[in-house]
Amino acid sequence: MSNPQQLRYTKEHEWLSDAVDGVATIGITEFAANALGDVVYAQLPAVGDTVTAGDTCGELESTKSVSDLYSPVTGEVVEANQDVVDDPSLVNTAPFEGGWLFKVRVSGEPAELLTVDEYTAFSAGN
Repeated sequence: MSNPQQLRYTKEHEWLSDAVDGVATIGITEFAANALGDVVYAQLPAVGDTVTAGDTCGELESTKSVSDLYSPVTGEVVEANQDVVDDPSLVNTAPFEGGWLFKVRVSGEPAELLTVDEYTAFSAGN
C-alpha cells in the first residue's frame, strides 16, 4: 500500500491535500477503504455545510459495516464528489484519485495531521 507523499493524514484514516486557493480535498486512505470492504453507500456533507475538525460529517456504508466520516479541517464544504455518491466503489478502487470525498474552504486546521511516514507507521500498527 502506497500513500501519496504530498498528502497529510489523520489517525481516523482520512487524507487531506494541501489547500489550493484556500480549498483542500479530503478522502479516506487505502488502508481505510480495505478495512471497510466494498463501499456501497456514501453520505457526504452538502455544499454550503460547515464542517469542524474532528467532528463527524458523513458516513460510508460497506457490506461489512457503517463508518463515520470525520473532517480533518474546519471550513465550508465547496464541493461533494457526486461520482462517489453515484458509484461508491470508487472509494475502494481509487481512494486517492477519483474516490475523493469532498472539498473544503479551510478556515481552521488541527495540529495533529500526520506526514506520510508518520501515517504509514501508525497504520502498520493497527
